[in-house]
Amino acid sequence: MNALQLYSPAKVNLILKVINRRADGFHNIHTLFERISLCDQMHFRILPSQEIRILCDHPGVPCTSQNLVHKAASLLQQYCGVTKGVEVRIKKNIPVAAGLAGGSSNAATTLFALNRLWNLRLSRKQLLDCAARIGSDVPFFIWDVNWAIGERRGERIRPVSLRQKIWHVLVVPKIKMPTPKVYGALNLEVTSISVFNRNSGSVYGKKRHFRAGTAKKIERLTKTSDNANILIHSLLEKDINKSRDLLSNDLEQGIISVCPRLADIKERLKALGLQGVSFSGSGPSLFGLMASKAEAEKWRSILSKYYSQVFAVRTL
Repeated sequence: MNALQLYSPAKVNLILKVINRRADGFHNIHTLFERISLCDQMHFRILPSQEIRILCDHPGVPCTSQNLVHKAASLLQQYCGVTKGVEVRIKKNIPVAAGLAGGSSNAATTLFALNRLWNLRLSRKQLLDCAARIGSDVPFFIWDVNWAIGERRGERIRPVSLRQKIWHVLVVPKIKMPTPKVYGALNLEVTSISVFNRNSGSVYGKKRHFRAGTAKKIERLTKTSDNANILIHSLLEKDINKSRDLLSNDLEQGIISVCPRLADIKERLKALGLQGVSFSGSGPSLFGLMASKAEAEKWRSILSKYYSQVFAVRTL
């Protein structure tokens, strides 16, 4: 096999709780990932040399070593001593820098593709180790599941047994949101008070670097885990109204701080009658939870009159 074509899906975060800022500059989070039907198309072709060639006509996508696709391919070359190269053609359908993890998904798809094309025979655990070195959202796509809880930086993944496929209308304002700047706007102090239990997903506190309000923070973390479980249960029960009420994103404060205009856009969507409006990731993408495909298509038609990037999407 010398060539391969794969689809690279986006994600949304139905719940995203920011726990604390870590000493390494990242943040611990608790999030419910959903993989959605909005996908990039990627074509891979083996090159005889070690060259990594990226081709994409989207102006916002770098075709250099800064691209996560390049980082994924380079990492595998070093990790496995590969002497071959690859040409990657990317047809972008996922908006860039929109909180939908398009770049992370592209990187995960590259790991999958090159594992096959270069005949590396890496296990999922090995691919996950590589993915975590590339970016926090990359491991979610390596699991190849539609639903999962993400913890720590988002790289610790717990797949969720949820077969439901739900619909959304997705609105993506043409505003680039730098993720570090959004997190930085939260102005969180470095703490190490909370970690997740690997087995149960419960939360407990370490007795070091405690600050005022620690007990309240630990209590909030417990509620965070409970909220995700309640949302998963409401989705299982197909209770759309309750599910809409449970959507949340702690990054909203940072998103609006970086771009106050996004607060006006969210309020406008709500004024038009869209329910359960929430940001995905670090924004600027906003989505509403729909009861059916027909409702999603209806809202796509309505909102397309006001915004140029509107999609009706479902769980993949």
